[in-house]
Amino acid sequence: MAKDNEGRTRVVNLYVTPTSFSSFFKRLRGQKEDYNFSGLSDLRKMLSNEKAKILNVIKNEKPNSIYGLAKILGRNFKAVRNDIETLEKFGFVELKPGSKGDRKRLKPMVAIDNLQVNISFE
Repeated sequence: MAKDNEGRTRVVNLYVTPTSFSSFFKRLRGQKEDYNFSGLSDLRKMLSNEKAKILNVIKNEKPNSIYGLAKILGRNFKAVRNDIETLEKFGFVELKPGSKGDRKRLKPMVAIDNLQVNISFE
């Protein structure tokens, strides 16, 4: 049975113009937000190896907090938090509020199953 992932797919469209790459990141499912990148290097930063590791750990290890994620990755909490904020901004990650005793925390969860990159030469 095929799983319907249409709502969990993000699409990146890159348009190659005579002078440079221009792009926008478009969320599907009726969301009207477009994200502009100044070039391919911005997209590369968004799709870095570190961010791919973060997504993999969230999906497979299911950490209960950003702090727990940073511990699993062996990275600085602030750096991981900044990467999570970027991934959340572009719809790759959702943060679910929770608590442990009196402490509030945000549980990171992967929000997509697929990423589609289209490159058009104009």
